[in-house]
Amino acid sequence: MITLRRSEERGRAEGNGIDSRFGFSFAEYHEPAHVRFSVLRVLNEDVLAPGAGFPEHPHGDMEIVTYLLDGVIEHQDSLGHRHQMRRGDVQCMTAGRGIRHSERNPSERESTHLFQIWLIPDRRGREPEYRQGHFPDDEKRRHLRLLVSPDGRGGSVRIHQDASLYATLLSPGQRIDYEIAAGRRVYLQVATGRLELDGEVLESGDAAKIEELASVSFTATADLTELLLFDLP
Repeated sequence: MITLRRSEERGRAEGNGIDSRFGFSFAEYHEPAHVRFSVLRVLNEDVLAPGAGFPEHPHGDMEIVTYLLDGVIEHQDSLGHRHQMRRGDVQCMTAGRGIRHSERNPSERESTHLFQIWLIPDRRGREPEYRQGHFPDDEKRRHLRLLVSPDGRGGSVRIHQDASLYATLLSPGQRIDYEIAAGRRVYLQVATGRLELDGEVLESGDAAKIEELASVSFTATADLTELLLFDLP
């Protein structure tokens, strides 16, 4: 079964130089039909104006993944980490027993475009951690590149949950076939471009929930089609 989630159906919040789209219930946006999908709890698409950001705030018992599309984001946390992420960087933070962090766009001229992803952890009360990996565009072209996994295989960034995140960059006509293990679910998020899935056209910002299928296939129909694929329990 494939259930589409169109971009315009997402929640939205604007203010303080931040334009956010919420794939699932978040902050003041609550949609009972879209609270979570498996262990995927938050999928926010944020655009930060120059100098804008999220001031220091707490998190607990969540696996938080940041995927950067364009621009720069500066991360600072209570563990003493301070890093600037650019395209190709993927950041994973285990909030565990508690962590505080801030994120801001340090640029004076360019906006920042990113996805903020929260996954429910395998158990509560872990020690807070911070991890980061770099995945150049060439590693994502024409095939799915594993970015995040529970075991760090293939150079991916490890998280504390039986979930994997892939990304791909496709040109028109390029197709991906993905086999889904028994009992697993898949969530697709189109970041940019356009693709065809099971006879339906998905544009930038659209998503699809995939359940009870053994495989899924999709074909890009526009240049610079970038896709995130979540393999979930």
